[in-house]
Order: sequence, then C-alpha cells, then structure tokens
Amino acid sequence: TAAQESLGDWRLSECDLFVTKEPCPMCAGGIVHCRVRALVYGCSSPKDGAAGGGFINLLEQPTLNHRTEIRSGVLADQSAQILRNFFQAARIKSKELDDQEN
Repeated sequence: TAAQESLGDWRLSECDLFVTKEPCPMCAGGIVHCRVRALVYGCSSPKDGAAGGGFINLLEQPTLNHRTEIRSGVLADQSAQILRNFFQAARIKSKELDDQEN
C-alpha cells in the first residue's frame, strides 16, 4: 500500500484508518495483519461488518496477536447518506448503460 511504501515497513502500527463504513471480514483481516493502530468508521454494516457493529468483531479477537482500537459511529448519519448517494448514482449509471446497449 502507499502507507507501507511511504513508511518502508509492512507494519502500520503508527497509522490510524478512517473509513465511511465498517470493514468486511477480509478488510478487517488486512487491518489486523498490518497492525493498524486504530480504526475510525462511520456507519455499521449489520450484514457483513467485522469490527463490532456487524455479525463479528475480528479486530478484537483474543486469539490474534494484535488489537486495533475501534471508534465507531463517527458521523454515522452522514456516512450512511454518502453510501446511499453513491449506490443510487451507480444504479442510475448502470441503467443508462443498459438502455444505450438496447
């Protein structure tokens, strides 16, 4: 990643990650693997979230060798609206492309 290249190390133990939506299990695994110090996210993801707001919390598993500090719900309503707007625009664009093909 750009952070790893900039720091010259795969460990990101001095880095904090800010995201709109709670990470999925695969992203949470990457966060743990790279030893990210803290995760700050806006809205939870009940169906596939893996940072405590969804169905599992992979970032605080006692069997793992790293714990990431988690701060959730930061600007949650605004984060959810950003995601709704993004996916609404993507659906409109997809429909326009389908209409052009037909």
